[in-house]
Amino acid sequence: MSQDTGRELGGYRSYITGYVIALVLSAASFWVAMGGALSGWSVFAVLAVLALVQILVHLKFFLHLGLKTEKGRFDMLTLAFTTLVLVMVVGLSVWIIYASNAVMMG
Repeated sequence: MSQDTGRELGGYRSYITGYVIALVLSAASFWVAMGGALSGWSVFAVLAVLALVQILVHLKFFLHLGLKTEKGRFDMLTLAFTTLVLVMVVGLSVWIIYASNAVMMG
């Protein structure tokens, strides 16, 4: 059994870089939410963008998903399909709950 040193998937430098970027994004999100510099929908929009960037950082630096290899393309396609199914399940569930509430209340 060989010992995994982390070099096969990008090395420790990749993990440290991803960790630092994720830490900065988390601090920025906390500052936006608690700082009071923004208000209303602008806070929501900035947090949504920071969350999307955080997801991309995790996919690249920690899960090592990319488009350069055949396996990477297959993994990204699988991720896209899984995301589509989850969005449909959650979205349709919210729609059903809203419609049920509208029927029950009025």
